[in-house]
Amino acid sequence: MAHSVRFHPEAAEEVQAVSDRYRERSAGAAAGFIAELNYAIERVAELPETWPSYNANTRRFIFRVYPFSLVYRIAENEIEIVAVAHFKRKPGYWTSRVD
Repeated sequence: MAHSVRFHPEAAEEVQAVSDRYRERSAGAAAGFIAELNYAIERVAELPETWPSYNANTRRFIFRVYPFSLVYRIAENEIEIVAVAHFKRKPGYWTSRVD
């Protein structure tokens, strides 16, 4: 049974900003990013403990094509996406989102 998934508000803002930046360059690039994000969400919702532990009691799913990772935490039957983090961004910038 898949877990429900919710985005931290700042993670949702990250998705929108990244999608907008890709869309400015190419509609195909933006669609590819969203497809990869959806793939990551589906995998994590199905088997959240598959991906390795990461900082601040989270786990991380690394995108296959785009330079991002999905940082999330597991809470009972819910997955909270804490960040959609670009590889070049300061590591752990999102830790204040995790109580």
